Amino acid sequence: MHGHHRFADSPFARAGAGFRGRGPGGRGRGAEGPPPVDRAEVAGWFAGRLPDGWFTAPVEITVDRDEITVVGTLAEPDAGEGDPAAARAGRIARFREETREQRMAVADAAQARYGRSVAWGAACGDAREVFTNASVPVMTRLRQPERLVLDTLVDAGVARSRSEALVWAVRLVGRNADSWLTELREAMASVEEVRARGPQP
Repeated sequence: MHGHHRFADSPFARAGAGFRGRGPGGRGRGAEGPPPVDRAEVAGWFAGRLPDGWFTAPVEITVDRDEITVVGTLAEPDAGEGDPAAARAGRIARFREETREQRMAVADAAQARYGRSVAWGAACGDAREVFTNASVPVMTRLRQPERLVLDTLVDAGVARSRSEALVWAVRLVGRNADSWLTELREAMASVEEVRARGPQP
């Protein structure tokens, strides 16, 4: 197991994690939300907990308010005269089956420690699969101009419902505003560092 980890953040993974917005509950989660977590601490915990022989490269860890996703790189199999893509898919499937009990135990411990569920995934060559991502409902209120955007996507057949249209819109923003979102997350991280150095209440 490598001592360093590479963090792959979803577009809004860091929003509110350790960064409090307006109001007593931070960014809309209220008192029932899990406490903020330090990414380095999460990485260190998984580095110590994961078996050394599972992965060939640093794991990718994505952390948001609800979930921790851990994706590790597997050794590529020698396909011989077989299809390399099928061999990679088989290697991922074997890892998923053979490590299920151990992964569940680690996930239970992580959930108790961080208040977040754990999703697992594996990469092998150019094949990548995340096994158990959570689907988390997000409540929001939209005014008519925003609702009309969603309804246009539904009427055009891009999405089957307003909910699906909203997911489509978020993904589109994530793809097309990646550099801006990266700058935003870095700015938020800087605020967290300054706050951490300040006097404690």
